[in-house]
Amino acid sequence: MRPWQWLTYIFFWSICLTVIERHGLATWSAFIMQFTRSWVQNTLIIMPSLYLVDYLRPIFKQGSIPSVSIRIVLLLMTASIIANTLVELIMINVGWIEYNFQLFALNLLFNTVLTGGFTLVFLLYFLRSHRELNALKLSFEYKLTAQNDLIKTRTAPHFFFNTINTLISLIESNPARAAALLQHVSALFRASFSGAREISFEEEINLCEHYLAIESSRLADKLKVSWQLPDEDVMYDMVITALTLQSVLEKILLNVVEMTTETIYIDIQVTWHQHRVTITINVALPKKTLIINHDLRQHMNFYIQADRLRAYFGQSADIHSTVASTQIVTVIDYPLQDVGL
Repeated sequence: MRPWQWLTYIFFWSICLTVIERHGLATWSAFIMQFTRSWVQNTLIIMPSLYLVDYLRPIFKQGSIPSVSIRIVLLLMTASIIANTLVELIMINVGWIEYNFQLFALNLLFNTVLTGGFTLVFLLYFLRSHRELNALKLSFEYKLTAQNDLIKTRTAPHFFFNTINTLISLIESNPARAAALLQHVSALFRASFSGAREISFEEEINLCEHYLAIESSRLADKLKVSWQLPDEDVMYDMVITALTLQSVLEKILLNVVEMTTETIYIDIQVTWHQHRVTITINVALPKKTLIINHDLRQHMNFYIQADRLRAYFGQSADIHSTVASTQIVTVIDYPLQDVGL
């Protein structure tokens, strides 16, 4: 919380305490005086203590939760003793209240215990929230890892065996091409096993080109891909989750290109406008080969990829695909603020 938020909290908390004590306040002037006293006391207790806790954070990080909690409670209670004593002395010297040692000690004890009690309650609430956030973070990381592993287990086997078969056929007939293909395979699998992460858009394009180069060796003339990309200065600031576009292309090749003997044309257009990245993948369906649209609609789902995208870029990120009689249009859309702003 920012200082003004803490001051607002202290203001309303002081009003609350003053209202609780309203039966002992005979006039409005007494009410205002008690409110002022509570507000000044709470401000002198909380604000310096918060800055001191923040300053001592490196030391607190090395201690256990119980020991740090005890230190913070003692710190706030000490601040309460100092603040209450200071305010009481000022009010006595100004003449707003008369000095009474017994009443002074009783008020000091009551306020100190009250401060310690509320500090302890706040720390217990904070500890519970902290544990919930940690559990949520672990669940989030586990979900991302599981999604990444699921993508690899679904796509890796058929792709791996097809690539091995292609390499076997090229080793004797065209060793140079086989060596180049191995470099593409190495780059792609290295990225695949690096886990779910955010990478630059240029890296993702390179991974897609590695993948398409591998598949082109096997599919020969059945695949034609054209790219429409932003300027290099624009792409320099763009990021995306690793293998998002590559896994979408892989599913398209698996369910369209491998199901026909005709040449499939894929057009990929990337735009970044008004803080949103839109990747449109247009696939022209074959005219002679029969591909049932109903089956394509079932296979053209990208729920896992969309979930991974939302985990990094928010709930407005999405991947959806539209299957028509002549084409498939898949759109990857997610928010991306300009890092240069």
